[in-house]
Amino acid sequence: MDSFLQSSSWLEFQKSLGRKVWQINGINVIEHNLPFGKSYLYSPRCEGKFLLEGFIKKIKELVRQENSIFLKVETQDAVDLKKFGFRKSHNIQPKKTLILDITKSEQELLNQMHHKTRYNIGLAEKKGVRIKRDKNLFEDFWKLMEETTRRDGFKPHPKEYYKKMLGIPGVELFMAEYQNKIIAANIAVFYDRQAIYLHGASDYEHRNLMAPHLLQWEQIKEAKKRECIEYDFWGIDEKKWPGVTRFKKSFSGREISYPGAYDLIFQPIWYKIYKIARKIL
Repeated sequence: MDSFLQSSSWLEFQKSLGRKVWQINGINVIEHNLPFGKSYLYSPRCEGKFLLEGFIKKIKELVRQENSIFLKVETQDAVDLKKFGFRKSHNIQPKKTLILDITKSEQELLNQMHHKTRYNIGLAEKKGVRIKRDKNLFEDFWKLMEETTRRDGFKPHPKEYYKKMLGIPGVELFMAEYQNKIIAANIAVFYDRQAIYLHGASDYEHRNLMAPHLLQWEQIKEAKKRECIEYDFWGIDEKKWPGVTRFKKSFSGREISYPGAYDLIFQPIWYKIYKIARKIL
C-alpha cells in the first residue's frame, strides 16, 4: 500500500512550508535547506523498486542544480541500496510501526484488545468524555501539544506545520472533550484505504479519564466507516518510547519493520560537517 508521504497532497503541503519539491520517476523528493547555502534531498517511505539507475541519474542532475550534500531515502520495502552507493544513516520516520487489520467487526477488534484497554474505553465513555472532529479548535490542540512536549521532553514541529497539515485532504483533528474542555487531541490521516494516527497530545490533569483510549477507538471506528482496511499507529519503539509503545500495543495489531534510512552522498566533506553538527546541535 502506498504511503501518504508519497502522495501529491503531501508534496503540496511541503511546498506550502516553503520547501522545493519534485516528483522524479513517481517518487516524491523534498529539499531541506541547511546553512551556508547547502541542502539535502529527502524521499520518505518511497518504494525501493523505483530507485533505479534512471532515478539516480536525474537526482544527480538535481543535486548539481541545488548544491545538495546528499539524498536521504527511507523505503517501504527491502532493496539493496548499497549497490547504488547508499550508506546506512539516521532515520527520520519511525523504523517500526503497528498495523491493525480493521476489516474485522467492532466486537472482534474490542475482543482482541488488552482487557484494560477495553475497560478504559468504557470508563472514558461512562465519565462523560465526548469525541468530536473540529479543525476550528486548532488552538486547543496547540495548547495541548505545547503542554505535552514540555512534559515529555520532546521538540514539536512549529505551530504553522500542524496548522497547514490540517489543510491536506483526508487529514482530520479529533478532540476529546470533558465538561466543555478539550483534554486530548489527535491528528489522523485517511489515505488510500488506510488510517494513520500521526500526532497526539493530552492534558495531564485529566489523565484518569482515559480520553486517549477513547480517541483511538473513535478514530478506528471512523476509519471503518470510510472503508479503510488498516489502521497504522505510526511508530513504536520499546527503548525510546516505552509508555507510548505499550499504549499502542494494547490495541493489538502486527508489528512492521522498515529498512530504515540510507544516504547517497555527493559532497563528502560537507557531509562530515553535517554529521558533526547534528551531534552537537
